[in-house]
Amino acid sequence: MRITTRGRYALRATLALSLLGKGGRPVPVSDLSEYEDISPVFLEQIFFKLRRAGIVDSVRGPSGGFYFALPPESLTARAILLAAGEDLGDAPCDKHADSCARTNCCPSHRVWMDLNKLMNNYLESLTLDSILRGGTP
Repeated sequence: MRITTRGRYALRATLALSLLGKGGRPVPVSDLSEYEDISPVFLEQIFFKLRRAGIVDSVRGPSGGFYFALPPESLTARAILLAAGEDLGDAPCDKHADSCARTNCCPSHRVWMDLNKLMNNYLESLTLDSILRGGTP
């Protein structure tokens, strides 16, 4: 599993939205950009993906911005990373499983599959609230 800059920024931006958007207040991308020191253009792209996935919604206009479409306490790090377009489903050797003659007899294959499962379970156990409280599920 490799988390790209887009995935890392998506998690940072949603955590910032959780902090800045208390009470469901829409937060402009410019505020999130300044708070997290992330390009506003890149944040717009990320939030477009998050909105398409139903994680956030937006309001246009002078007092507009993004807000959570779902309760932040129910949003997991895994859901945010998946919505941002991260590939969390493949173990390193699983990408070529169809063409690998060793898949059925390779003892290390199980290691990568188990590691992938552990990481996905961990990311699923972390909500935005638990991260803000110190990172424990």
